[in-house]
Amino acid sequence: MKLPPEGARWLVSLRFGACAGVFLVTTAAWLLGVISQPLPLYVVGAMVLAYNLFFRYSGRDAWAITAHGVERNILLQILLDLAALALLLYFAGLPQNPFLSFFVFHMIIAGMYLRGNLPYLIAAAATLMVGAIMLLEYLGWIRRFDLQFPTGVSSPLYLLTVFAALASTLWIAVYFTTAIRRYVDRAHAQLRQKEKLLGIGQLVAGIAHEIANPLDGVQNCLQRIGETVRDDPRLTEYVQMMVAALERIERTAKRVQAFALPHGVTLQATDLNAVVEATLSLLGPTRRNRVQVQTELKDVPPVQGDPYTLQEVLFNLCINALAAMPRGGTLTLRTRLLGGGDDDQLDSVAVEVADTGVGIPRANLERIFEPFFTTRAESGGTGMGLGLCRMLISEMGGRIEVRSVVQQGAVFTVVLNPAAACRQIEQVLF
Repeated sequence: MKLPPEGARWLVSLRFGACAGVFLVTTAAWLLGVISQPLPLYVVGAMVLAYNLFFRYSGRDAWAITAHGVERNILLQILLDLAALALLLYFAGLPQNPFLSFFVFHMIIAGMYLRGNLPYLIAAAATLMVGAIMLLEYLGWIRRFDLQFPTGVSSPLYLLTVFAALASTLWIAVYFTTAIRRYVDRAHAQLRQKEKLLGIGQLVAGIAHEIANPLDGVQNCLQRIGETVRDDPRLTEYVQMMVAALERIERTAKRVQAFALPHGVTLQATDLNAVVEATLSLLGPTRRNRVQVQTELKDVPPVQGDPYTLQEVLFNLCINALAAMPRGGTLTLRTRLLGGGDDDQLDSVAVEVADTGVGIPRANLERIFEPFFTTRAESGGTGMGLGLCRMLISEMGGRIEVRSVVQQGAVFTVVLNPAAACRQIEQVLF
């Protein structure tokens, strides 16, 4: 399972720490007399910092998406890192340098983000680089930069260096693999939830179908009864009331059937602020009893989504927020553009539904999206709303996040992709 391409931003952030490590380790080794010429190492470290800054700031525009594609961007970063690491090890006694094991990190990253045979090509490139340096040093065609330890491999300093290299390799490798495991677990959990919701939807659609068919016969019978009691105003009124009630049941059954049946979301460029305004108009004044509604709508770009589905999701979140404020409070809907400081997709757009209600206990935060989990069963809650909301937003390439403090309120955040960026990624990757 390939990880999402937005992880390239995480790779850039990680590289700043690596650059700091290069300068610190080089300075320490020079002061301890392990290396006699630190200048080449400083130059390589400066080069890494320079191209990392380039990736950092070019990632804010369309270069990373339209010029080479997200995957090619990651491939280029890995290749540059391999060359930089090979040069660093060459200028620091490559055959005896204990940090030679750091090449394994690039293999893990390649396996995480690259498809097909590209991870194997990365492994081949690393092997050829190291092998070429060793061969050229053996032939005497290039200069050797040996490390200078006082008593060779038995030196306490050398043993400490080997231990530091091994320990850091083990811990960073565990961090990488654990991050992969967490992502795969989340993906499997979402897949299982979608399967459950699909089965539930088919069941509900079948029930709605079975309800709709007898209604037609009952309505026909009432119509004939109405013709026979036309002279009795009281009975006629009763018949009309029953006909109106059956029509409401029929409309509800058809809506449930249409909603529950599997159907795709029609993605298009959607004005998120307009969706928020339309949702508030649906709430109506009766639903806002003792609740003050506020909006904080920023100037955000169109998002990739289905306007009617987004309206349905926001309506559901607002109903839940109102239910969480039985004694009144404030319901706030805000839209904003996520910047570089957010650990999200590049320039994603968020819409938040915040309330000042009873809040959600920490123990329930991980369960609120599960089908049939509800804390409002006595008031008619089914536990299906938030699960459906998450599934629908996921189909639009977004996600829902929640944070809450008991007795202070809750904030549900829907994160969506900008419409322009989605079109560019589709053109490059597909």
